[in-house]
Amino acid sequence: MDVYDIKIDSDAFIDIKEAADWYNYKSDGLGGRFKRNVKRQINNLKSNPEIYNIRYKNVRCVLVKKFPFLIHFIVDKKNWMVEVLAVIHTSRNPKIWEQKEK
Repeated sequence: MDVYDIKIDSDAFIDIKEAADWYNYKSDGLGGRFKRNVKRQINNLKSNPEIYNIRYKNVRCVLVKKFPFLIHFIVDKKNWMVEVLAVIHTSRNPKIWEQKEK
């Protein structure tokens, strides 16, 4: 079985850290649980990222289990690469990561 490589953009790392910090503020240790769930979901993208629907443009999303966050990513089939663009709360505008790059 072929496996995709994962690339996580620096903005996505910032998203994860900020959310984990917020969860730790609310309840000690919850931020660590959030980060583990995000990591697990991202690692799951290695085997079959195309099972997730395209939400807009060529961006797909997967829900973080037990947390209201979506991992936004693109699949580069040619280079066998999954690029994680952002990890954003479901209540926020999903295109916010595009605004960060401008």
